[in-house]
Amino acid sequence: CHTSGMLTPNGKEYAQKIPREELTHLILQLLQAWKEPLSHFNQHMEHHQELPDESLSKAKQISNMVHELKTGVEKSMGIISNTLNGMASSEGTGLSISNEANMMSDSDFIHCFRRDSNKVQSYLKILKCRIMPENSC
Repeated sequence: CHTSGMLTPNGKEYAQKIPREELTHLILQLLQAWKEPLSHFNQHMEHHQELPDESLSKAKQISNMVHELKTGVEKSMGIISNTLNGMASSEGTGLSISNEANMMSDSDFIHCFRRDSNKVQSYLKILKCRIMPENSC
């Protein structure tokens, strides 16, 4: 996976020990790391004539959801977008996103995306529990 080089906590216990700001930054790095690969994947999907329109629509929907989630996390945490984009770019994380992600097979790409989206979901749950502990977390 093109995000394998990112240092992410293994397991919920470790993620819970990370300060809120760092965890938020990690979420945003993961989301940013998928921006370009998802765009390329959508373009790749559009060139497959045999794929049903539903699959193409789903690929675009996922890309849009990642963008909306990134924007929402930025706004809710009060992070200035320009500052974040500089820190969370592929250069900032040391990832060679375009080459490695584009060379993956579709099944590997989907596997990696699922893995990272599960991480983001877990990290968001941890943040939610920190922000609103009354939700019986």
